[in-house]
Amino acid sequence: MTLASLAKMSGVSTRSLTAFENGHKNPAPETIESLARALELPVSFFLASDVDEIEVDAISFRAPSKISALDRDSARSAGRIAVEINDWIEHLFSLPKSDVPTLPHLSPEDAAERVRALWGLGEAPIPNMVHLLEAHGVRVFSLASDCSVVDAFSFRWQRTRPFVVLNLEKSGERGRFDAAHELGHLVLHAEHRIPHGPDAEQEAQQFASAFLMPRSGLHAQMLHSADTARILSAKRKWEVAAVALAYRLRDMELISEWGYRTSVKQLSQMGYRSGEPNGIRRESSQLLGKVFSVLRSEKISPLTMARDLNLTVDELNMHVFGLVPLALDGGSEASSSAKPQLRLVQA
Repeated sequence: MTLASLAKMSGVSTRSLTAFENGHKNPAPETIESLARALELPVSFFLASDVDEIEVDAISFRAPSKISALDRDSARSAGRIAVEINDWIEHLFSLPKSDVPTLPHLSPEDAAERVRALWGLGEAPIPNMVHLLEAHGVRVFSLASDCSVVDAFSFRWQRTRPFVVLNLEKSGERGRFDAAHELGHLVLHAEHRIPHGPDAEQEAQQFASAFLMPRSGLHAQMLHSADTARILSAKRKWEVAAVALAYRLRDMELISEWGYRTSVKQLSQMGYRSGEPNGIRRESSQLLGKVFSVLRSEKISPLTMARDLNLTVDELNMHVFGLVPLALDGGSEASSSAKPQLRLVQA
């Protein structure tokens, strides 16, 4: 939201807003209430302690030069809220430790094969990318709808905890590819490599393609010279976008350049360039679903969680795949000091 639009919605002048942001003036209590109403956040959000921001160079923004500073900072803030939510959860639950390898010295293809081997995935299709990431210690959250202009992104908080934030407005197939793409950034662009820029994006794209559609698996499916019908059949097996599979087959030289162009043209005419007709459902978080299930059994209300985080329940819900059980009464809270154990079973 720009200063002008916030001034219009809150009734607070742009001059005063600038002074507040620059630390030259403190808002009166009634002014904070006006801003809280305009921004649909509790007053406590504005009175909370300062937090360390996520450095821009630590985030895998795609084509950052094409993203406005407003949208970039909005997404960074969404990522920071995800960190706060995760910290709250980790205070109560034992979550999986991260075992995401850092392989900046390998090519994207070799890195994808190595991760598959380390995680015991073989050459079979991956049933659920979000569940897989969570099982290996990646914290996966959803991107708030008011940040939807930004694609998925990832970062390592304090250089140790990997986070992936996914845009839920994409198709199910695109969401899986986005998750694999961000895993590529976490694997390839660690240590001193900045996770954005044309080269980094191309590498993450190649990693995702090889990770979701492994070379040996596609060879075993005998897709040499595959036509559009066979591509559509195979894409259902691997749960990827049809055009992405065609691109992978061309990259592996299983189809010619002419065959690729012909297939993409036909797929575009069938609506597969802009979407995935009759596509799969969006993947959601298994870990967060279990968290809210345990909280419900412990009689800890989502309202309690939101209040502790200085958020509204609606704001919280935007970051957790819409999994907050809004129908629950927010009245009670468990007093148990036990730390519920949360373990993921890979789908």
